[in-house]
Amino acid sequence: MTTTPAPPAKTDLRPYAWLSIVAAIVTIALKTGAWVMTDSVGLLSDAAESTVNLVAAVVALIALTVAARPATERFLYGRAKAEYFSAAVEGMMIFVAAAVILVTAVERFLNPRPLENLGIGLVIVVIASLVNGGVALVLLRAGRRHNSITLRADGKHLMTDVVTSAGVLVGVGLVALTGWERLDALVAFAVGVNIIVTGIGLLTESVSGLLDKALPDEDHEIITEVLRRRTDGTITFHGLQTREAGQQKYMNVHVLVPDDWTVKHGHDYIEDLEDELRRCLPDLTVLTHLEPISDPASYADIPEQHVPIHGDDHDPTRPPSGPAAS
Repeated sequence: MTTTPAPPAKTDLRPYAWLSIVAAIVTIALKTGAWVMTDSVGLLSDAAESTVNLVAAVVALIALTVAARPATERFLYGRAKAEYFSAAVEGMMIFVAAAVILVTAVERFLNPRPLENLGIGLVIVVIASLVNGGVALVLLRAGRRHNSITLRADGKHLMTDVVTSAGVLVGVGLVALTGWERLDALVAFAVGVNIIVTGIGLLTESVSGLLDKALPDEDHEIITEVLRRRTDGTITFHGLQTREAGQQKYMNVHVLVPDDWTVKHGHDYIEDLEDELRRCLPDLTVLTHLEPISDPASYADIPEQHVPIHGDDHDPTRPPSGPAAS
């Protein structure tokens, strides 16, 4: 059994969290000012969500700091899963913001009040939305590039804030055109429902990560293609399992080789295999288990849940026939 060397140091993602914190502070100031000037419950809900953004950004900074720490004797695999806790907290914070918005919207629908200074208030919200939208795009791109659920969650949260602001702008604008004050509350309520949907998505993704979900299908296809190319009747593979933890990807597989191979021959082959897999997926950590291809015991320890490497006509539960089995 062999493993790849420790993965290279990861990119420091904390500057992105600081960017999110600065954006949250700026938008809170802008939206609170707009709410004070207009007395719009829609703008109040928008400012409330930006406050949640600030809390979430601080949590993201803490999670990224913890996740960046190297492995220790106590945490042999590092602390990459701290990012999933950040996404879960962010999802819960979204629910809190949604609850505040929904309650406030219902109260304002029952007790409508006229809005004031709508022009300047809407201009301020537009400026805040541009700030949030720009930062959200930066975070989403960085999250995809570095496979960081924390940055993706923060980016989605900020993009939700942009959608919230757009809805509020529409609602407040319609109030100005029609004079129907309850439209402000209806738009705020719709915004709250939309935020809940986003929160559910973040919680689902974070829980899946904490439960060691498998790598995406495209990564599986890359791995299995490498293994298929190396299957030639004398060498084969089974028992493929994968998982991801934050930015890091993991896989383990059983490598079945001719019975007469020396330990050094098998070790050299596995080192070459792992090098190829890492070239295809640079963030991949590989665990391999070497087995004699003709020994029935090699086929008795396949994990119940593993990724098929070959087609349905290949039965991995028995030794192959032919020269390799002789």
